[in-house]
Amino acid sequence: MIDPDMCPGPIRSQFASDEEMRELVRMFVDEMPARIAALRDAWDASHSKQIESLAHQLKGAAAGYGFAIVGDAAAELESALRSSEHDLSSVRAQFDALVDLCSRAAC
Repeated sequence: MIDPDMCPGPIRSQFASDEEMRELVRMFVDEMPARIAALRDAWDASHSKQIESLAHQLKGAAAGYGFAIVGDAAAELESALRSSEHDLSSVRAQFDALVDLCSRAAC
């Protein structure tokens, strides 16, 4: 499992210094609070399929914008949900790790 403490502080995109990607990375980071809110809302409503879908979206997007650790955490959550038959209590650690990493994404 991804340990968010392995990467303390802000998480920066590997494309942060790429002028062509800078604005796209900023937009992705600016959207992160809404993604976190959607994840939390789905969790609070026990909508495991929605959490799985949001994690799947984050998996691809985060990697594409240079946030590999966020993408990896999203992939772990998605995989855990698929193998747990959507028992949310068994994936709480993966969920918390993903939300923590998302909250630290920075330009």
